[in-house]
Amino acid sequence: MTAHHHIAIIGSGFSGLGMALALRRRGHSDFVVFERAGEVGGTWRDNTYPGCACDVKSDLYSFSFAPNPNWSHRYARQPEILEYLRRSADALGVRPHIRFGHELLRAEWDDAASLWRLDTSGGAYTAQHLVSGHGPLIEPRWPELAGLEAFSGPRFHSAQWDHTVKLEGRRVAVIGTGASAIQFVPQIQPLAAQVTVFQRSAPWIMPRLDAPTSPVRRSLFRRCPPLQRLVRQWIFALSEVQHLSFSDPRINRVAEHLARAHLEAQISDPALRRKLTPSYRPGCKRILVSDDYYPALRQPNVELVTEALREVRGNTLITADGAQRRFDVLIGATGFNATRPPIARRIFGQGGRALSDAWDTHMEALHGTTVTGFPNLFLIVGPNTALGHTSIVYIIEAQVHYILQALEFMEREHLQAVWPRAEAQQRYNAALQAKLRTSVWVQGGCSSYYLDAHGRNSTLWPERASRFRATLRRFDPELYHLRLSPQRLPARFAGPGRA
Repeated sequence: MTAHHHIAIIGSGFSGLGMALALRRRGHSDFVVFERAGEVGGTWRDNTYPGCACDVKSDLYSFSFAPNPNWSHRYARQPEILEYLRRSADALGVRPHIRFGHELLRAEWDDAASLWRLDTSGGAYTAQHLVSGHGPLIEPRWPELAGLEAFSGPRFHSAQWDHTVKLEGRRVAVIGTGASAIQFVPQIQPLAAQVTVFQRSAPWIMPRLDAPTSPVRRSLFRRCPPLQRLVRQWIFALSEVQHLSFSDPRINRVAEHLARAHLEAQISDPALRRKLTPSYRPGCKRILVSDDYYPALRQPNVELVTEALREVRGNTLITADGAQRRFDVLIGATGFNATRPPIARRIFGQGGRALSDAWDTHMEALHGTTVTGFPNLFLIVGPNTALGHTSIVYIIEAQVHYILQALEFMEREHLQAVWPRAEAQQRYNAALQAKLRTSVWVQGGCSSYYLDAHGRNSTLWPERASRFRATLRRFDPELYHLRLSPQRLPARFAGPGRA
C-alpha cells in the first residue's frame, strides 16, 4: 500500500529542514522529508573541499528561532555549519520524519485526485502538498572543453572533492576562480609542487577580516540570548545597506575603490595585478571575500593563467596561445547549473507537463515560490530569490512563512488545491525584470551564472531582502486558482474565483 502524507518535502538542507522545523513548531506531524543521502545538510554536507566556509557572518547564517551562541569564528566553517544542522534536526524533533536514501525520481500531479504521486528510490508515496527544498547549487558544471573527460589523471569538481587523491608534491590544475577556488587554493598551495589556476575572468574580492570569536562573546550569547538577537539584527541592517552598491552607481564606485585597495595592498607585482583586476563593475558577478587568496597567488609554486583553455590531451592542458602544461590532478571550480535546476526535470504538473519544459525559455514563479500549472507545489529558494549581499536563510524563512500561511488558508477554507493564475505570475515577473534590466547584474559588463542562456536574470532578487519578506507577509488568494473540496463549498468562494 502506498504511504500517504499531507506534506512531502524534498531535501534536508537549510531549505528542507527550515520547512520541517517550522511545521514541527506549529504542531504539524503528518509530513515526510525525502533525502537522497544518508545525513542532513544539503550543500554543507556535500561540499567538503579544504577551506570550505560561509561568506556570510555566522550570527546571520542560522535559523532565527535556533540561534547558535558557540560559533568559533566570525565566518563559520563547513563542519561547524553541518553540525549545527544536525543538532537542529535532532533537538527540534525532525529526524524521525526524514527518509534517508530516498531520492526523488519523479513527482506527478494527479489532477483527478488532487494529490502528488511520488516515485522515490525508497518506494512510492502520495502527498497533497509538495515542497521542494532542492537548492539551485546542486549539479556541478564543467566547461565544454575537448578531451576534458579523458584527462589521464584524477579529475574532480570542488563540490565533489575526492579526499582519496593526495596532492602532496603533485602538479595541480584548477579551472575557475569562483567562491570555492578562492577558499581551497590557499589550502592546497602549501601541499602541491605546483598549482596552476586557469582564470576566465577575475573576481572582485573584498577583505574577509575573519577572526575567532572570543570566549567572552560566546559566554555572553549563551547567558543572554536577546543580546545575540540584537547583534544579528545589527549585522542584517549593515548587510541591507550593502545592497545599495548594486543599485546606486555612487556606492558601487565606493565598493570598487575598496576592492582595488585590497588588491593593491596584497599584490605588488603590476603584471599580476593587471590579471587580477576585473573588467566589469563590482556585483555583476558574485563579490567574494578573502584575506588569503591573493597571498597564495604570490607564492613561487603558483601560476595564474588567463589565456583561454582550448583542449585537453591526456594529462596536458593546452591554452589558446598554444602553450602546453602537464598536470597530475585536475580540479574544477566552475560552479553549477543554477538556471536549469535538475529537480525541474522530475516534477510534472497539470497535463503531465514537466517543470523543466515550463521553464524551457526561462525560470519564473510567483513570489519565487509557486508556479502556474503546478498545484500545491511550493519552491524554497526558487527563481529570483537568491541574494548577493546577505543571508539566504532570511529568504528561506520568509518563504516558509508564506507556505505555512497558504497551507493554513487551504485548511481553513477547505481547499484541495491552489496554483497561481498565469496573469498574476506574468505581472509579478514583468515587474521584477523591469527592475533587473537596469541593475549591475545585467548592465555590469559581465556574463555570470545569474543569467540564463537568453541573458535574463532568473536567479536574483533585485531589492533589499527585507522588501522580499514584505511581499510575502500574507498569502494572497486573489492571485490563485482555488479548488474547493467537494465536501464543502464556502459561500465566499462560490463565484468566479473558483477553479
